[in-house]
Amino acid sequence: MEEIFVQLSWNPGYLYLVRDKKEVPIPKGWDFLPSGDSALTRRVKSHGKYWVQVRFYRNHPQSMGVWAPADVIASERQALEEERSTKAYQKKLDAGRQYRAKKQADYVEEFKRAVVEFLDFAPRWQYLAEELAVLVAEHSTPVGSGTVARTSTIPIEQRAEAAVIAWMRHQTTNYDRRYIDRFAGERHDVRRELAEEARAILKEYRRDYDVKLSRCPLAKAIARHRKAKGKSSSEAAVEDKPKKGVSRGGKRENFFEE
Repeated sequence: MEEIFVQLSWNPGYLYLVRDKKEVPIPKGWDFLPSGDSALTRRVKSHGKYWVQVRFYRNHPQSMGVWAPADVIASERQALEEERSTKAYQKKLDAGRQYRAKKQADYVEEFKRAVVEFLDFAPRWQYLAEELAVLVAEHSTPVGSGTVARTSTIPIEQRAEAAVIAWMRHQTTNYDRRYIDRFAGERHDVRRELAEEARAILKEYRRDYDVKLSRCPLAKAIARHRKAKGKSSSEAAVEDKPKKGVSRGGKRENFFEE
C-alpha cells in the first residue's frame, strides 16, 4: 500500500496532499498522532487507513506523525498501555535494551579499531591515533547521530576514513565559521580542499616525522578535547612530548620539526 504524504495547510481543518498538490479537508473523525512512539504508530498503520504528515528539510521529507481515525488511535493506545504494564513486557523490554547496548558497545570498539587501522600512524604516534579514534567514535557512533559511521551502505573501512576526515574538517579548520557561497558545488569543493589538507597532516604521522605538537592543528584539537575531559596537566604533558626518533626527508608543513 502506497503511503499518502501530507503537510499542514494554512487553512484550518485542511491538509495539503504532497503528491497531488492540492488541499483536502481532514477526514471526519480523524486525529493526529505525533511521532515518538514507534510501537503505537506501527499498530495504527496496520489498520491501513492513515496519512503521514511530513515536513521537508533540504528537500528530504521528515515524518512528523500520522493522521488516522481517532477511535483507532485511542483503542491501540489503550491496548498498548495495558500490554506495557505487564511484567512480561518489562522483561522483554529490558532484554531488548541490554541486547542493543551490547550491540552498540561492540560496534563502537569495532569502529575504533577501523579508525586506528586507517590512520596507520608510526609507532611513536600510536597513542595519538588511539586518542583520535576515541574522539571520532564518540562523535560518530551514537545511535541517531546521522553521521557516516551509522550508515550500512559502505564498508566500515570507508566509514572510518570518512568519519576521520569529517572530524578533522570541523575540529582542525575554520570550516564551521567559513562563509561559503551558495553556488552549485561550492561546498563540495571546499570540503574536498579541506580533505586534502587533512590527509596531508595524517601522512606526516604515518611517515614518522618529528612533529611540533604545539603547532600541529590535529595535535592541538586532540589536546583541547583531552583538557575538556579533565585529564591532568602532568599526564597530558607527558603524552604530548614526542618520543625521540630520526625524521625522514620530504617536504613538511611549518608545524613539523626541521
